[in-house]
Amino acid sequence: MTHQPQATEREANFQPESWRDEVPAGTWNDLLDLLCDHGFAGMAQAMQVLFNEAMKLERADALGARPYERTPLRRGQANGFKPKTIETRLGPLELRVPQTRGVPFYPSALEKGQRSERALKLAIAEMYVQGVTTRKVTAVMEELCGLQVTSTQVSRAVQALDAELTAWRERPLGEIAYVFLDARYEKVRVNGVVVTCALLVAIGITPEGRRTVLGVSVSLSEAEVHWRDFLASLQARGLHGVQLVVSDDHAGLKAALAARLAGVKWQRCQFHLAHNLLDYLPPGVSQKEASAELRGVFNAPNRVEAERLLALMVKKYAPISKKLAAWLEASIPEGLTVFDFPVEHRRRLRTNNSLERLNREIKRRTRVATQFPNEASLLRLATAVLMETDEEWQSDKRYLSQVTPSTAY
Repeated sequence: MTHQPQATEREANFQPESWRDEVPAGTWNDLLDLLCDHGFAGMAQAMQVLFNEAMKLERADALGARPYERTPLRRGQANGFKPKTIETRLGPLELRVPQTRGVPFYPSALEKGQRSERALKLAIAEMYVQGVTTRKVTAVMEELCGLQVTSTQVSRAVQALDAELTAWRERPLGEIAYVFLDARYEKVRVNGVVVTCALLVAIGITPEGRRTVLGVSVSLSEAEVHWRDFLASLQARGLHGVQLVVSDDHAGLKAALAARLAGVKWQRCQFHLAHNLLDYLPPGVSQKEASAELRGVFNAPNRVEAERLLALMVKKYAPISKKLAAWLEASIPEGLTVFDFPVEHRRRLRTNNSLERLNREIKRRTRVATQFPNEASLLRLATAVLMETDEEWQSDKRYLSQVTPSTAY
């Protein structure tokens, strides 16, 4: 009479991870046969088999049960398969997408990374169709897309992708405690001429301590009007509760902040300040020594000590270089605002490094295209990368401890 409770206990302790790797032996034999018989020519078929098996395992994970398994933990039912052809760098893959009934499910293998990949392909495809590419860029398009494209195909794909990306870019915002702003530059063809456009990006930290991408915009420059319009668009979507803005000393940004976020404190990136210091050092002054002194200012335990150490630096270098002393007095205090915030938050707030890393990820994608046929193409690719990053951040652990509410804007 005790065997039934034992079986129930085993079901209650069911862990999907314990059977995730239980792929039928025949599947592995098929893969080996494909690769042994056809070599690299069989890679596409091998990937097709792997994708189909991975999606079936993921469906079982979502349902909480293997195929035909009876368990009280089952959350829904399998509901057959739907054929789907996807274009990849290996060629077209004919997939069987598992369907479910009673629980929402879509394979992550088909979702993760697809937006930025599609956007990159479209960026290059647009160049090809509009005739603004070189032979080299056409070769890159063939390597990435694996197929010829027509203007009609590109137009349809662009419309479908833009609808999704625009909805995310215009989604409502809420209370954001800390905002990070930065800009990077890309080559874009505007009115038949290749110009350098600024890609403005904003990320933020919620009162719960989580990072989120707030917005992105393409502008012809970093002039005040463009920063001001960008900030206004964030406010129109509901941005409020900002206590601190962290950025480098971008042209026009300070004036835009005064206009749109009056009264909000500004932290100038300490990393960039440390690099800027080297531009003001006169010959004969040790870079190592001056940099160490500046690090001492930034690493001080409180603002009083930081200001004392800064005063000593100014006094030391004033007789050697009035230009350096004047820069220290005027610029370094802009990097000390972080002392007004909790000690446990300062390390994350003192620099713009988090956004710099995000910009490098964007650059990793954009450098393949070399230049964009229009502003919309650049915005599309950047949005796709940022949207994927934002989704990853939502599942990450908290970036900061909880932020104390403030009455600041």
